[in-house]
Amino acid sequence: MNTITSSEAAKAVVRRNTEEVQGKGRFDVFEELFADDFVDHTPQPNMTPDKAGVRKLYGYIHDAFPDFHAKIHWQLADADPGGRHTKRTTERTKGLFWASHQLTARSISRAST
Repeated sequence: MNTITSSEAAKAVVRRNTEEVQGKGRFDVFEELFADDFVDHTPQPNMTPDKAGVRKLYGYIHDAFPDFHAKIHWQLADADPGGRHTKRTTERTKGLFWASHQLTARSISRAST
């Protein structure tokens, strides 16, 4: 019998969000992963702290950087639920975004100019 721990389940959700939603623009997966009553405890400037605000932010990132790719190098779930360390890259900026958390609207704005 195969059992999955809550830690493994949390990591799988974060991985799907990072790879499929942020990396591939699969907003059908976004709808599957985010509850309607989701609350963003670290909302970005000019974004609402809810599902709609995060969806809007991800849409902006995808529109600005259609070749955006995020790679998870490690994840923690027990000590820090869903924590991750990622490298984010795009050819459009001719460089590397390095972030341990979500990009801010300000960093997107600077990079796209």
